[in-house]
Amino acid sequence: QAEEELKAVWSQQARQLREMERREHLLQSDMQRAGEQLESFKTQVMQVCSPSAAGSTGKPITEQQVIEKVRQISDENQQSHEREKSLQKELSSRLAKEREVSANIEVFKNSLQKLQ
Repeated sequence: QAEEELKAVWSQQARQLREMERREHLLQSDMQRAGEQLESFKTQVMQVCSPSAAGSTGKPITEQQVIEKVRQISDENQQSHEREKSLQKELSSRLAKEREVSANIEVFKNSLQKLQ
């Protein structure tokens, strides 16, 4: 009877071991697939951010390179917004001056007509 119990326990442990090996294999496959997806995503990001830099070296693109490129684009975007605001202010100022000059010209014309 003890031998039967040992065989049953051994059989159960063997099944558990096979199940654990199967799960480990699935996890390894999932990790490999996730790694490939990450590399693909990084390449896509770099192609969008900098088409000439992506894939030109033949080396895998690092996360740090992607982060730096995204940060650079973000900084450039911020600078563009600031420049746009500055140009809008300058345009508004010039338009206001133009209106003032136009109004002064009208006053001058009216004065000239009255003098004639």
